Amino acid sequence: MIVETAERVFADHCSPEVMREAESGSIPERLWRALEEAGFTKALVPAESGGAGIEFGDALSLLIPAGRHAVPAPLAETLLAGWLLGKAGLRVPDGPLTVAPVRDGDALSASRDGAGWRLQGRASRVPWAARAAAIVVLARCEERNLVALAAPGDCRIAAGSNLAGEPRDEVDFSGARSTAAAFAAPDTAALHSLGAVMRSAQMAGALQFVLEASVQYACERVQFGRPIGRFQAVQQNLAVLAGQTAAATAAAEAGIEAAARGLDSRAVAAAKIRTGEAAGIGAAIAHQVHGAIGFTQEHRLHYSTRRLWSWRDEFGNEAYWARRLGGEVAAAGADRLWQGITAAG
Repeated sequence: MIVETAERVFADHCSPEVMREAESGSIPERLWRALEEAGFTKALVPAESGGAGIEFGDALSLLIPAGRHAVPAPLAETLLAGWLLGKAGLRVPDGPLTVAPVRDGDALSASRDGAGWRLQGRASRVPWAARAAAIVVLARCEERNLVALAAPGDCRIAAGSNLAGEPRDEVDFSGARSTAAAFAAPDTAALHSLGAVMRSAQMAGALQFVLEASVQYACERVQFGRPIGRFQAVQQNLAVLAGQTAAATAAAEAGIEAAARGLDSRAVAAAKIRTGEAAGIGAAIAHQVHGAIGFTQEHRLHYSTRRLWSWRDEFGNEAYWARRLGGEVAAAGADRLWQGITAAG
């Protein structure tokens, strides 16, 4: 029921006009209002804390149809921020939210400053930072993890974007002050793992749209007197695309299910690796099938393929997660290899 409701909301508010409006990196107001009214933006926040109180796996499953419709808003980032604030027992503010740091190697720190906290450090490629109502920061303080709310206006932000035109900003937190902060258990590894699961779900949804659009176009586009979908080479490419989409969807769903039990699951790494691989193969095939029209600004295909190319690199690309997964397997030893494969969840 949740996914069906999401499908209707996304379909109603992600028209071509809305997608073009969002190309500048703005958040369409009507779309965001609809997401808030449906309770999607606080899906991972417990009901007693003012959230929707949706089950963890069900909330993450919202991102598959969100990816299918290329929702031009920070829904995943707001969900991630709400989860982090919930773990810290902090109130979740209204409006679009984002988190920092999101890249491996970026580290933030905090120190006590009277009744509040003083933040330090820089974070790169922070999604929607300048347009967020608040940035939820995970910093180190007194050898513990501190979750803090930072106001974008208190930070120095250099605007940037990914290939899809979604804002990815450089944020300097030095001197920013927070009065809403609390120590919490999650560390940056857990934050990035959940972010990877979210991107995997979004990529699986985007591939579903890419497959549907490619099959439809192959049935409609006539060349040499017949639809191109009747040519064997095109049929073979579409079969590969269908296989990649099915594999990515299965991997993303397995990652969501595993994440509900623990974010250190190997299925989380496998999901990001497999969906990232499918993203590259699937986007290439889709543009081959569509030909030149798929690259035009007027066609909807590029909204999905540009996101696929962008999302595969965020919260760790395939190489990052393959190294991490391989390191865990190697450390466990050869005797535990088969057991690790069959119990990957």
